[in-house]
Amino acid sequence: MSSSHRMTFTAGPEHIDVLGHVNNVVWVQWMEQIATAHWDAVSPPEHRERYVWMVVRHEVDYRGNIRLGESVAAETFIPAGPTGARFVRHFRFTDAAGRAIVRAQTTWALIDQATGKLARVPPEVAAPFMDV
Repeated sequence: MSSSHRMTFTAGPEHIDVLGHVNNVVWVQWMEQIATAHWDAVSPPEHRERYVWMVVRHEVDYRGNIRLGESVAAETFIPAGPTGARFVRHFRFTDAAGRAIVRAQTTWALIDQATGKLARVPPEVAAPFMDV
């Protein structure tokens, strides 16, 4: 398994939909926030200046939800090395009872900011995300 990153999210009024719980779009926004925080936490400045990640696929399983004022513990990790320009990242959101209520897998592609094109993930970019 790879290194992981954890955060907590709390449902505010802006996150709640007509059904009274966190909207599905918000879960995807939280996935982007924790993935970005993971990248910022482990990658050196020169990698953050040179590259940017773009989501090319989301696969989300919703098994529960939270309501206004409730929190979830979020975890993201990358279970395997990259394939070409892509990394597959996993997410798990657990409620106060420790139950996984949202699980997701997203595929991210590395973009070279100077060219705007896909870039094969160099070993030095992948290394901070992999447990040795």
